Amino acid sequence: MKPGKLILLAIIFLTLYGSMFTVNMKQHAIVLQMGAYKKSISEPGLYFKIPLIQDVTFFSKQLLVSDAEPAELLTLDKKNLQIDNYSMWRIVDPLKFLKTVRTIRGATSRLDDIINSELRVELSTHNMVDIVSKTREEIMQKVAVESAKKVGNMGIEILDVRIKRADLPGKIAESVFDRMRTERQRIAREYRSQGNEEATKIRATTDKEKVILLAQAYKEEQKIRGEGDGRATKIYADAYNQDPDFYSFIRSMQAYKNSFKTDTTILLSEDSDFLEFLNKDH
Repeated sequence: MKPGKLILLAIIFLTLYGSMFTVNMKQHAIVLQMGAYKKSISEPGLYFKIPLIQDVTFFSKQLLVSDAEPAELLTLDKKNLQIDNYSMWRIVDPLKFLKTVRTIRGATSRLDDIINSELRVELSTHNMVDIVSKTREEIMQKVAVESAKKVGNMGIEILDVRIKRADLPGKIAESVFDRMRTERQRIAREYRSQGNEEATKIRATTDKEKVILLAQAYKEEQKIRGEGDGRATKIYADAYNQDPDFYSFIRSMQAYKNSFKTDTTILLSEDSDFLEFLNKDH
């Protein structure tokens, strides 16, 4: 094949290749002719354009998320809050989008500014406690509605706006935490004081009950001991009355047993009463 024909075929191939483009289901496409708008394409498929004259710009149909930088806003009760929010949105009119913000980055910047502005207005009508715990859902719905009105001419649809975090600014937060820490320490000291007071009362009551129990036990012991001694004395007396001599003998034997133990030395006179039964002849 001649070189001229090869060049011609190459030119035809490049022309055909440059004239085709595809749009997938996740994309919008806008055809521009010499920088001027020609047409919009939202249906997926294979399309043709004029090479070198027409250009195609693609925009996503998917849900996009804009995570804004934290902003310090003022509440109704004059408290500063550092709000960290994000928004979910999508491109619904690619032509308006191209004419107004052109790129995703440009749209994100404009969108964050509008949402922060609406947040500033709305938060200024609520107290900090309500924002943190009560009316956050209501606030964000209202901010989303008002923001959506202002981005309609940008070809954008806002689906949701949320607050990720609402904190006090760093220095204020530290001051609040210090006050909270001091308050908790005061409460802890109060609880410890109450605990020590209660412990002292319990110990005093216990000591009192202990003294009373010991006194009652001692009283009962003395009573039992006295009754026992009385019964023993009566038994001894009855035994003595029955046979005084035998009783004396038994008592002496017990005394000898207790006195005359191993390695025991006792010096007594021969006529000692203690040796009465030892001196008798049997």
